[in-house]
Amino acid sequence: MASVALRSVSKSFGHVPVITDVNLEIADGELVVFVGPSGCGKSTLLRLIAGLVPVGAGDIVIDGEVVTDIPASKRGIAFVFQSYALYPHMTIARNIGFALETLGLSRQEIDAKVAEVAATLKIDHLLARRPRELSGGQRQRVAIGRALVRQPEVFLFDEPLSNLDSDLRMEMRMEIAKLHANLAATMIYVTHDQVEAMTLADRIVVLNRGRIEQIGTPQQLYHAPQNRFVAGFIGSPRMNFMAVSANASSSDCHMQGPGSLSFDVSLSAPGVPAEIGIRPEALSIATQGQGKVTGTLERLEDLGHEHLAYIRIAPDVAWSVRLSNSLGKNALGTSIGLDWRFEDLFLFDKNGHRLDHSLSHERSAVANGVRA
Repeated sequence: MASVALRSVSKSFGHVPVITDVNLEIADGELVVFVGPSGCGKSTLLRLIAGLVPVGAGDIVIDGEVVTDIPASKRGIAFVFQSYALYPHMTIARNIGFALETLGLSRQEIDAKVAEVAATLKIDHLLARRPRELSGGQRQRVAIGRALVRQPEVFLFDEPLSNLDSDLRMEMRMEIAKLHANLAATMIYVTHDQVEAMTLADRIVVLNRGRIEQIGTPQQLYHAPQNRFVAGFIGSPRMNFMAVSANASSSDCHMQGPGSLSFDVSLSAPGVPAEIGIRPEALSIATQGQGKVTGTLERLEDLGHEHLAYIRIAPDVAWSVRLSNSLGKNALGTSIGLDWRFEDLFLFDKNGHRLDHSLSHERSAVANGVRA
C-alpha cells in the first residue's frame, strides 16, 4: 500500500474555484474520510487524487512519487463509484476479473484471483449470475471486488453506500471496516453520512467551500471543533447555538444572553464570545423554574431508543434536546426548563473561531428564563 499527499492543490472550473490550496498527508494504511455539505468539493478532491480530473495547481504524491501528470490508469488506484457501473451482459465473475483480462493474465490466474476476492466479500456463490439478478448490497460488493482484485495501492470510495437502504448501509459499513482491517490498505472515503464518517474513519477531513476546515479523529472533531462550522456540522442533531453579548476585561468575560442568563468565564486566549453552543445530548430537563434557560416545547420525536424534543427559547432560537424518555404529547406547548454543565458549553467569537475557556463562577441562576 502507499501514502498519499496533497501539496497546495487547487482546482477551478472556469472562473469558479472548487478546491483552494489543500494540503493533506494520508499515512500508509490509513482510512481517511472526506465530509462536508453538498458542493464543498469532496468528490472533486477524490477525482483529483484519482487522476480523473486534472489538477489546476499543486501536486498529488502517492508513495513518494509525484503523479500529478501521470494518467489515472497508471497511478495504482482503484475507484469505487456511487453507481455500481457493472457490465450488465457479463457474469459477476467476468465483472470482477475484467480488469485482469485487459492486463493479459491467464485464465487460470484470473479465476484464482476472482475466487479469492469473491470469498473475501462473501459473493462466491454469485459468480455465475448477472448484475440484474443481484440486490443492491450484492452489486456494491461486486463493485468493491472489481477494485480489490487489481491489488491497488490506494482505494478511493465516492459515497458507495448512498444508494442502499439503512440496513444494507450498516451491513456494508461493517464489511468495509473489516476489509480495511484485513488488508491494512490506504483508503480515502467520501460521504455525506456522519455515521459512516464517525464509525469508519481513522481521521476525518471536514471540507467547506473547497477548503479544509479541520482534520482530526472523530473524537477530536466532536469534542474539540476548531470553529463553529465544524461544531455545527459534526453531530446529529446539530449543535444548538445562541448569540450572546459579552463584555471583555483583561482576564474574564462576562456574557449576557437573552433573558437573565449570565455567567463569567476565563478565556485562555484573547477574544470576545459572540455565540454559545451546546450539543443536544449535553442538555437535560430541569426542575420547573430552576433551568438555566426556559422555553416552550414545540415538538417531540419518538425514535424508540431515544426521544428528541424541540424547545423554542427565543423567537428566533429553537434548541433540540436528546432524551432517554419521552415527555409525553400532553407536554406540547408547556414551559420547559433546560440545564447543562458549563464544561459542556462551547464559545465562539464573531468570526466563528472556538474560544478555549473555563468557568470562573456562575453569576446568577436564570430567574425568569428565556421564553418564546
